[in-house]
Amino acid sequence: MEIFIKIIQFFLCFTILVGIHELGHFLMARVFGIRVEKFYIFFDPWFSLFKFKRGDTEYGIGWLPMGGYVKIAGMIDESMDTEQMKQPVREDEFRAKPAWQRFLVMIAGVVMNVILAVAIYVGICYTWGDSYFANEDARWGYNFNEAGHTLGFRDGDRILSIDGAQIDDYAKIVNALLITDGDRTVEIERNGERRTLVIPLEKLIDMRREKGYEGMIAPRMPFLIDSVAAASAAALQHGDEVIGIDTLRGADYTAYRNYIRSRAGDSVRLTVLRDEDMLLEMTLPVSAEGALGVTVLSPFVMRTQHYTLAQAIPAGLRKAGHTISSYWEQLKLIAKPKTKLYEELGGFIAIGSIFPGEWNWQGFWMTAAFLSIILAIMNILPIPGLDGGHAIFTFWEMVTGRKVSDKVLEWAQYAGMIFLLALLLYVNGNDIYRFFLK
Repeated sequence: MEIFIKIIQFFLCFTILVGIHELGHFLMARVFGIRVEKFYIFFDPWFSLFKFKRGDTEYGIGWLPMGGYVKIAGMIDESMDTEQMKQPVREDEFRAKPAWQRFLVMIAGVVMNVILAVAIYVGICYTWGDSYFANEDARWGYNFNEAGHTLGFRDGDRILSIDGAQIDDYAKIVNALLITDGDRTVEIERNGERRTLVIPLEKLIDMRREKGYEGMIAPRMPFLIDSVAAASAAALQHGDEVIGIDTLRGADYTAYRNYIRSRAGDSVRLTVLRDEDMLLEMTLPVSAEGALGVTVLSPFVMRTQHYTLAQAIPAGLRKAGHTISSYWEQLKLIAKPKTKLYEELGGFIAIGSIFPGEWNWQGFWMTAAFLSIILAIMNILPIPGLDGGHAIFTFWEMVTGRKVSDKVLEWAQYAGMIFLLALLLYVNGNDIYRFFLK
């Protein structure tokens, strides 16, 4: 059922994003009086699932969910309709318009995806607010996996700053560490003392390449007493913190729980902190099931910043700006061959896996906004076959006054389509390898 929900969300999101993107091209073309012959969500080689014609435009839904397109008259695009380019130029064709109009038509899809992402973020901020776990609320520090220990962290460390900047949101710590093109300087608090870790770029690259960063950091859970269920533990009170059991000290709840289980049918001596300044010692029996007969209190609460509509607009813009900046930094790292981060690229399975396993509108729209920005950034890259490829040729014409020949555009389109097909096969091959063979 979880996979089915992810698939539905994937196709719904993809339909919205592709539709909005192509709508941008369509509307801008119509603004300048350019004829649009086709408007399709998904590709339609050989046949389409649904279509109808209104005016000069055929609207439809294709069967191949790898994108979408608008066929603009008088333009060399993925349709590769070179026969039309041999005909006399008509006034309502793309090639008949000045370069600045053609440029705006080309980038309109990217602009629409960015606008959509901003609108979604604004809606999320206004409807649900901005929920996060504050770094300063992790008073007991963090636990780190093997990758974190390799970087120099130790369980219980509190992170104070990264490269001199304080991190408010716990969820942003890993990104702040890993999205970098240089060494990281991290200020931590360990056993009440401030320390500075300088983490070399090579270590960060190695960790990312091995994917050991997944689950790298998690808030350290203390052993706080919520309520007492067994008479034998009546000496404990709500709010007491267990800070030691026998010789085990400085551990978290999981470690204490495991130790108690190992003493099933025996007894343990607890060191308890009460009211932040009173230390108590007590011996309690452990049941045959390995329990003390208490329930545990979680001190962690999510903070939520609520917004009025007027406040949600700049908040949404900030979220979009941060997402664009973060993803662009990741792309720059992937482009460096020595990082080998291209091995992390994923296709449809990887994209589908980021959707929540249960239907949650907030999670769905957060993912949709993120993917809309990815779609915008990927499309603006100066690769023939993408919007950025078309735009760069037009921009060259605007700067130099010399139009690129149709033959060059045609061969560039072929080259771009071959590259994009190879990339598509590579990223989806990565998916198959990671999810089924690795």
